[in-house]
Amino acid sequence: MVENYVELLEILKARFEKNPGRHGGLSWSAIEKRLKDKPDTLRSLEAMEKTGGEPDVIGYEEGNDEYLFCDCSAESPSGRRSLCYDRDARESRKEAAPNDDALGMAEAMGIELLDEKGYFDLQRLGDFDMKTSSWLKTPPGLRGLGGALFGDRRYGRVFVYHNGASSYYAARGFRGILRV
Repeated sequence: MVENYVELLEILKARFEKNPGRHGGLSWSAIEKRLKDKPDTLRSLEAMEKTGGEPDVIGYEEGNDEYLFCDCSAESPSGRRSLCYDRDARESRKEAAPNDDALGMAEAMGIELLDEKGYFDLQRLGDFDMKTSSWLKTPPGLRGLGGALFGDRRYGRVFVYHNGASSYYAARGFRGILRV
């Protein structure tokens, strides 16, 4: 199965080497070994790549022994825009419903939406979503009231705000995280 992902591994390695500030002190050889030991994660990374996410390693959680891959495209991934937050929101639209939703698409890809903390952590590594915005994993209490969170960077700072979960915009997608 790993043989099917040789090109993807080369892309990931090149991106890793080009952006050392995202993952200082981590070794590509250790990450590549982990990916090869868990080939199901390569399917998720391929989906992230194919939808424009440009996944890269942004950290390592020692307590969980997990490398963190995140969408690092400058703008919200182009193949994951114009989405409601979740299925309930999409199905609640009386007309003009989008074809998919952020949570459902993330689940199908085998990844999770970035949460608010993760979004701020990512933004410390570069300037992301300067023209777009990204849905963020929303706490159940807020979602239960009909809302959902999104983030962007404008005017030199990062904003997290709310919107109705059933809304969707051509410039709003989502960023995912994959723990390997």
